[in-house]
Amino acid sequence: MELTRIRALRGPNLWTRHTAIETVVHCGDNERALASLPGFEARLREQFPHPGALHSAGGSLSLAHVLEVATLSLQAQAGCPVSFSRTSATIESGVYQVVVQYSEEAVGRRALELAHQLIEAVLRGEGFDLAAAVAELRELDEDERLGPSTGSIVNAAVARGIPYRRLTRGSLIQFGWGSRARRIQAAEVDRTSAVAESIAQDKELTKRLLQAAGVPVPLGRPVSDPDDAWAAALEVGLPVVLKPRDGNQGKGVTVNVTTRGQLDAAFQTAAHYGDVLVERYLPGSDYRLLVVGDRLVAAARRDPPQVVGDGRHTVRELVDIVNTDPRRGEGHATALTKIRFDDIALGSLAVQGLQADSVPARGQRVVLRNNANLSTGGTATDVTDDVHPDVAARAGAAAQMIGLDICGVDVVCETMLKPLEDQAGGVVEVNAAPGLRMHLSPSYGHPRDVGKAVIDDMFPNGEDGRIPVVAVTGTNGKTTTVRLIAHLMAASGLRVGMTNTDGVYVNGHQTDSGDCAGPRSARNVLAHPDVDAAVFETARGGVLREGLGFDRCQVAVVTNVGAGDHLGLNYITTVEDLAVLKRVIVQNVATTGYAVLNAADPIVADMVHNCPGEVIYFAQDRHQPVMATHRAQGRRVVYVDGGAIVAEQQELGERFELSGIPITRGGQIGFQVENAMAAIAAAWGAGLSWDAIRRGLASFHNDAHNAPGRFNVMDYRGATVIADYGHNPDAMRALVQAVESLPAQRRSVVISGAGDRRDQDIREQTQILGKAFDEVILYQDACQRGRADGEVIGLLREGLAGASRAREVLEIQGEFKAIDTALERLQPGDLCLVLVDQVEAALAHLQQRTRQEAFVAA
Repeated sequence: MELTRIRALRGPNLWTRHTAIETVVHCGDNERALASLPGFEARLREQFPHPGALHSAGGSLSLAHVLEVATLSLQAQAGCPVSFSRTSATIESGVYQVVVQYSEEAVGRRALELAHQLIEAVLRGEGFDLAAAVAELRELDEDERLGPSTGSIVNAAVARGIPYRRLTRGSLIQFGWGSRARRIQAAEVDRTSAVAESIAQDKELTKRLLQAAGVPVPLGRPVSDPDDAWAAALEVGLPVVLKPRDGNQGKGVTVNVTTRGQLDAAFQTAAHYGDVLVERYLPGSDYRLLVVGDRLVAAARRDPPQVVGDGRHTVRELVDIVNTDPRRGEGHATALTKIRFDDIALGSLAVQGLQADSVPARGQRVVLRNNANLSTGGTATDVTDDVHPDVAARAGAAAQMIGLDICGVDVVCETMLKPLEDQAGGVVEVNAAPGLRMHLSPSYGHPRDVGKAVIDDMFPNGEDGRIPVVAVTGTNGKTTTVRLIAHLMAASGLRVGMTNTDGVYVNGHQTDSGDCAGPRSARNVLAHPDVDAAVFETARGGVLREGLGFDRCQVAVVTNVGAGDHLGLNYITTVEDLAVLKRVIVQNVATTGYAVLNAADPIVADMVHNCPGEVIYFAQDRHQPVMATHRAQGRRVVYVDGGAIVAEQQELGERFELSGIPITRGGQIGFQVENAMAAIAAAWGAGLSWDAIRRGLASFHNDAHNAPGRFNVMDYRGATVIADYGHNPDAMRALVQAVESLPAQRRSVVISGAGDRRDQDIREQTQILGKAFDEVILYQDACQRGRADGEVIGLLREGLAGASRAREVLEIQGEFKAIDTALERLQPGDLCLVLVDQVEAALAHLQQRTRQEAFVAA
């Protein structure tokens, strides 16, 4: 069994809405059915006792199915929330596509590798360490997945329908899209200034600002050496606390210092992290109050790491026992952290007259650290419901004074039930990016959904952070339709991000070039802060390679589905296969959105059954059966009537005269009429005003600037030259229909062919053109895409065999030489269609030639 072409599908895809790993599996003759592998299934079950669905399918399954089930099951046993998998046979005997959901890409890829290793081990009759594999995946998952604080915020966003994207392997997350996007880094939001964070790091400055705001704080000051520290301690009164001036997570903090010896040791501990601060020790418990925005959302009492004696076990043994709690782990990935048995713990024991091997009496409380941070093994008890309103007000004032949107306010006092001033309590620290897990999973008491509080503050009033997204796919017309929709949106005052096969554009400026019709370009646009709406050309290749670059769209447009669109690649062999792929955008329309479907194309029209939202049909003939039924039901349709495009619902319509839509040339160019109908329908579905749509249609010209390579018309010596990027049989038919509506004495065409098409598709292009043009000039494409030199031209010439009209056929080496040859042969009144390959360069060459000729003529 061999695995090839392993892909991570990072968005909604051909198989599922889930993220998934896809691989092509080649099985040998004796691997295509378990029945042909005597003893394999029994050995597999011995090595891998949870083979899932295998028990019900028996010998009809192949090793590819075993790989699927094992990959999914390994992730599930490691604690990953996965449930979807599928194995699909291809047209090649013994070749399968296996798709398995993942929650973390690295974990999914490794699970696939381990499942393959398992199968190979069983085939060889060798052992496989299942426990080690699951443990490896579990550890990898803990490393890869978001921590509890960030994860709680992400989960709250998902529950609200707010899209998110992890920008790094860490905790930097973007919520929403474009100009409505927000970002967090762990529990810190993008609107929190670096100045506020810097203030929170400086404990002395924080204390002075809090004093100015009337928030009670302990007395104290910075110190320079142990002698100065002892002097400060005597000034404020013993006991005292020593801490780093800039610190977090309780690092370097020593509390309840009462002697010079303790102070000297505490000074050295704090000095390891920077300048040292001495403060008066406040009696009572350590509380963490969480403020989000301007309100208190959670509070917890934090207790230092400790064990309770049983009269039998040593302190070290008691710590080991406590650390077996499954809630305790390393770092911040679990609800609790394991208690550290280090020099600080030994020092704390010494103060209590104990050692690591001491056996404390039954019920004796042994403290392992003076600070109560969860990161050092402490515990938390929820006290949110006990917080006195005055205490909550003081916490809010502290957060506002420092300028933190999410703030952890550390308070020391006897109880939360009384104001701080009534019990000599005070705020000892204010923390930026506070840990949330003590509130999410307290050791005792009720958990608090603080992630929801963060999201509700970032996106108030039910906002979802989304901008209008229009996705366009089809065989022909995609790029022009995308450009026209983007133009209509810009005409309504929106800053538009657009991707297509020519590049990426943001607010009219090109930010990337080349074929940018894939998910990476879409994600880049959605991350741009200057984008109010987005229009994406969605090519088949990107969906196959990686899925969509968004979770759902407001409008999905399918222009048509034809046989010449890369059939035979990636196991897409029929028009029906292609339709299943193209309809992915339709399946991922928002429930409040629209699919814009070509009613004249039966395969496209049938996608109505896959749309979660509403459907707008378009076709030139309103009496077409699908259109007529949709109209009768009072639903939205777009059609042509009496020289105008009509958008109608429930017998109420808006008319757009074709004479006012320049790209249609007054309705002469049929495929441009269809592109305009699709764009009008999409703009309607996106909620644009009729006036904006009308202005946009009138100002969109089919030139090399607005729509490069899309029926760009030029004049050369009194002849008409049309440049187009058409490259499949359906495009040839549409172009022939369009040019036949234009007058011409003699017609010529310049054409090459893309090598990644099927032989019959390449031949069919010139079969169509040979019936409509008097002269055909063939040239070799710049990139043959796997074909040998001259192979594509040979296929094109074969298509011209028996051509009813083409009397002259020329073969020219090089695109620009072919264009120049065609131009030199033109006479006034002629028409030449140039099917360009290198769009930008070819258009620039044509424009230069036409400008030169116009200058000479002048």
